[in-house]
Amino acid sequence: MPHSIDYGKLMHRAMRGLIQEVLCDVRDNGLPGAHHFFITFETTHPDAELADWLRERYPNEMTVVMQHWFDNLDVTDEGFTVTLNFGDSPETLYIPYDAIQTFVDPSVEFGLRFESQDESEEDDEEEDGDEAALDEQDIEAEDATKPRDAEVVSLDSFRK
Repeated sequence: MPHSIDYGKLMHRAMRGLIQEVLCDVRDNGLPGAHHFFITFETTHPDAELADWLRERYPNEMTVVMQHWFDNLDVTDEGFTVTLNFGDSPETLYIPYDAIQTFVDPSVEFGLRFESQDESEEDDEEEDGDEAALDEQDIEAEDATKPRDAEVVSLDSFRK
C-alpha cells in the first residue's frame, strides 16, 4: 500500500496534546470558574493504574470527575496521575492519554471522543449516523445531578 497521511492518527495526537495542555494549566492554576471534567478511560489499558477494587468494579471502562476535590495532579507526556475521592477513600489513578475514550467539560459544552481502531472499522461498514453526538448514556458519572451536555468532535466523520 502506498504511503498516505494518517489524518485520524494526527488528530488523535493533537487532541491528546490539548488534554495535556489543559491539565498542565489546571495543575499550575487550579480549575477556573465552573470548569470541571468527565474523563472516561479504559481500565483494561496495560499502563492504566488504579486500585484493585476499582478495577473489579469497573472492569472495562471508568468515568471520573475532576471538580470539587482532587489532589496530586501530575501531568507527563504519556498521561497523568491524580488522586480522587471515592466516598471517603482517596485513591490515586494513573491514566495514560491513550486510554482516554472521552474528555468532556460540560461547563462550556466541550467534549472529545476517541474512537478505537476497531470501532472505526465497524463505523466505516455502517452508515454514518449521529457520531458527533455525545449523550447521557456515554457519560456514566456517579453524580447524575451534574450537567452533561457537550459538543463533541468526532474524527470518524472526516475519514474516508
